[in-house]
Amino acid sequence: MTEQHVGSCLCGGVSYTTEGALRDVVACHCTQCRKQSGHYFAATNVPDDHLSITGFQNLKWYHASDDAKRGFCKVCGSTLFWKHSNDSFTSVLAGSIDGKTGLKIEKHIFCADKGDYYEISDGLPQFE
Repeated sequence: MTEQHVGSCLCGGVSYTTEGALRDVVACHCTQCRKQSGHYFAATNVPDDHLSITGFQNLKWYHASDDAKRGFCKVCGSTLFWKHSNDSFTSVLAGSIDGKTGLKIEKHIFCADKGDYYEISDGLPQFE
């Protein structure tokens, strides 16, 4: 049986299903992720052809740059996805997945942009 995960936004207006194994979580501390989430992003990813989304009428994509967009529910504001225009996969916010995931944070990126109010002290690799 293929591994499957389901998730949604806070109000349930956008939901998704993934098929297959998910990559472990990457914590992104860049300014854009901090501004959008209020802290930092923790995301896994899934190949586009293994991601099924429902509730498209409530899904809004914000083009944060020429190269990437961020998907969120336009009803409750929950951030769900991050997508680089050249990638064949979509990053999925780990906190939006229902139930146990079996995932763990594997590394931290854009650490030079992290907020000054917290420390990264889990011993995992950190990249500027």
